[in-house]
Amino acid sequence: MTYFTYILQSKKDNRYYIGSTSDIDRRLKEHNSGKTKSLRHRRPMELVYSEEYGSRELAEAREKQIKSYKGGNAFKNMILGSSSRQ
Repeated sequence: MTYFTYILQSKKDNRYYIGSTSDIDRRLKEHNSGKTKSLRHRRPMELVYSEEYGSRELAEAREKQIKSYKGGNAFKNMILGSSSRQ
């Protein structure tokens, strides 16, 4: 099964959300429909970056890694170069 690590950006406040899932389209719909309580007030969300992995463990490890440098130069470089990665 394929898993994804993804970054969403709020169109309301421009802040980011980092997550992982096996179905990125379903997950984006859930976020935008208000099923994620913590993001309800930040909708709509837009997918700005994603990476594909062969296992949930790898996707979750990458999610944790990205969260560790959120807001730093590595995170900014990922977002700036994301147009070729989605």
